[in-house]
Amino acid sequence: MVILKVKVKPNSQQQSVQTESDGSLKICLKSPPVDGKANQELIKLLAKKFNVKKSEITIKSGLSSKNKLIEIYLPET
Repeated sequence: MVILKVKVKPNSQQQSVQTESDGSLKICLKSPPVDGKANQELIKLLAKKFNVKKSEITIKSGLSSKNKLIEIYLPET
């Protein structure tokens, strides 16, 4: 299990994932922060990036905030 600090920027022109100097992620999303659409896009994007199922990603805190804590269950290697 991994916990990530994520800063989300909704309503961007394009999707992108950048790693900040402190190890957190800055993620630009196309979706607006309405009715959970940005959170759904965030989970989908992280699932693709870390090659896990969407159900293995949980937003631990910050559901309605730009700063979020994300929990990802990574398979053991």
